[in-house]
Amino acid sequence: MKLSARGRHSMEAMFDLAVHYGEGPILIRDVAQRRKISEQYLAQLFIPLRIAGLVRSVRGANGGFVLARDPKEIRLSDIVKATEGSTSPSECVDDPRVCWRGEGCITRGVWVKIKKATDEILDSISLADLVQQWKESGSPETPLELGV
Repeated sequence: MKLSARGRHSMEAMFDLAVHYGEGPILIRDVAQRRKISEQYLAQLFIPLRIAGLVRSVRGANGGFVLARDPKEIRLSDIVKATEGSTSPSECVDDPRVCWRGEGCITRGVWVKIKKATDEILDSISLADLVQQWKESGSPETPLELGV
């Protein structure tokens, strides 16, 4: 699986909201400035995250976005599924009918194992884990390094 820019930037934006969790709604403009992502692009990234129930928008003068759940409850797999869909390295993993070889494909088992390993790693890391890792690093910036 190759994570697209959309997936990476969505993860960074969610990390930013997790760092500021409990501070109230965060403006897209502030996230965009901190993450060095276009404000318009970031607004588009929040659409699938909102639909997936990962973020919530708050309207009004003090509006912005907040995490819809505690950072401990949001797994990286949730973010990837919302923005990328499947983590399969090949279409045949999700639907063997797309390949004429189907279940008899010699390499399909490899792709299934890769998807399973990827899913296990993404399921094992929460936004709270990333925030904790960042705090322990002592770094003044908020990079996104998964350390896996």
